[in-house]
Amino acid sequence: MSQILDEKLQKMTKGEQELWALRHTAEHVLHAAMQNLYPNLKKAMGPATPEGFYFDFDLDAKISEEEFPKIEKEMQRIIDLDLPMVQKDVSVDEARKVFKGNPYKLEWIDEIEKRKEKVSIYKMGDIDLDLCSGPHVESTGKIKAFKLLSVAGAYWHGDEKNKMLTRIYGTVFPTQKELDEYLNKIEEAKKRDHRKLGKELDLFSFHDEGPGFPFWHPKGMTLRDTLMEVHSKLHKDAGYQLVSTPILLSEELWHQSGHWDNYKDKMYFTKIDDRTFAIKPMNCPGGILIYKDRPRSYRDLPLRYAENGEVHRHEPSGTLHGLFRVRAFRQDDAHIFAQESQVEEEIKNTVKLILKFYNIFHFDDVEIELSTRPAKSIGSDETWKKSEATLQKVLEELKLKFRINKGDGAFYGPKIDFHIKDSLGRLWQCGTIQLDFSMPERFSLEYIDNEGQKKQPVMIHRTVIGSIQRFVGILIEHYAGAFPTWLAPVQVKVLPITERHLEYANKVAEELKREDIRVEVDDRNERLQAKIRDAQMEKVAYMFIVGDKEMEAKTVAVRKRNGEDLGSKNLEDFIKALKKEIEEKNIN
Repeated sequence: MSQILDEKLQKMTKGEQELWALRHTAEHVLHAAMQNLYPNLKKAMGPATPEGFYFDFDLDAKISEEEFPKIEKEMQRIIDLDLPMVQKDVSVDEARKVFKGNPYKLEWIDEIEKRKEKVSIYKMGDIDLDLCSGPHVESTGKIKAFKLLSVAGAYWHGDEKNKMLTRIYGTVFPTQKELDEYLNKIEEAKKRDHRKLGKELDLFSFHDEGPGFPFWHPKGMTLRDTLMEVHSKLHKDAGYQLVSTPILLSEELWHQSGHWDNYKDKMYFTKIDDRTFAIKPMNCPGGILIYKDRPRSYRDLPLRYAENGEVHRHEPSGTLHGLFRVRAFRQDDAHIFAQESQVEEEIKNTVKLILKFYNIFHFDDVEIELSTRPAKSIGSDETWKKSEATLQKVLEELKLKFRINKGDGAFYGPKIDFHIKDSLGRLWQCGTIQLDFSMPERFSLEYIDNEGQKKQPVMIHRTVIGSIQRFVGILIEHYAGAFPTWLAPVQVKVLPITERHLEYANKVAEELKREDIRVEVDDRNERLQAKIRDAQMEKVAYMFIVGDKEMEAKTVAVRKRNGEDLGSKNLEDFIKALKKEIEEKNIN
């Protein structure tokens, strides 16, 4: 029960461990308070998290955020009692007697017995008893600043075949000041929610006819295509070749690749001519088949195949979350086939490419993890040791700070993960580099070396963005929808003051279009202030206002979306300045 948690705690600083213990204790206070208020409920489970804590309850009553003041009052009463947190190891039989009426705890006890671990329970004074391995603070009185945040439904074990439970989220900090700062950040995050802004800015939508499958609107496609143009240019300059592989591939292929044994629960299947096919959850096997299509020489290597391929994964409905968790997404995969002597240089160049791409968006604060062999994997011990050592050596030679993420590698090889930090200080895992000696062996990949001998290439799997859908969602929230001009779906909106200025407005728009500047004309019969307000709500980068004075002087009155009035500008001169801003990808 405690092995995974122990490994997680070992990676934390002392301060992080203390905060984790505080949040873990607050979680106990929450379920003790809930048990007092709703005596018939059954406690399921819940952990401390990097953002706070949550707990799942099986109860008949419907809980809403309106009940939070009542629950928080009871929690505060328990905190004020300053109850000690006392740990005790018990036998499996004793634990079953203690929790005999709770099927969730009994299932947990069965898992502990299978793993041959100790059964640990915690008492909170005389009012609460729960299965738990800790850690906690000494007593409930150590909790000084807490807040319940939200309530949601959650399936037991995340499986929609199981009963829907009530999950209550909360957080706790050592001081009220830290809590207030966090709550302010949450409010700002709500304003930036990509689902809300995606609808307001007409970028994408979701529909019951395709749960978990995004529908891209024209402005969303413009945003996405602009993003990928930059991505494609970087890759072309770095020597990548674009490929495309089918979305349906045979069951036999997924057995051979190892995905069947390690990933089939997330895959979709269909039958064609009595043969089972899978909709691809990953692009790798398709790239391998292209490699195998003809003999390869050492002169061909390194061979860099890039594929922005659409993949599908079955995610439980309760986990779907806007563009961040979907069932179909486009992944900017690339697969590099190299001689072993080329691997280090290829990984170095890939790391540099990833960081260069993030720098375009001013994601300068990037945290790097080296993830090692997971419990479920393929390949020999020797191969894994060699692969992990290679990745570590590259990061050290590049003088990059990184941390070891033990046991979180891909099933076929260790990996380097890149976490970007957004404008609210949140971390998002995007890029990854995975070193794979195993799959080339499983598929009998070969090349002829300079002495005419058959050799096995090494395969490097990598993404820069990861899921393009998810990355767009991150960008929406990072910029709060106010994209830099080069990325904005609409870069300029021309606002004629009255209908008689419409002809000139259209001429201005044509001039902008000729220079490949994305422009719209607001030709509605509305007051100018309403047009300005709406353009600002749409977060258009620039507004060009045209009236009698502008028509006569062949100028435009320029306003920025933040309300700054730049005054009258010569159209030709301002177009040059605007093009320079776009080409240099300035961040406003």
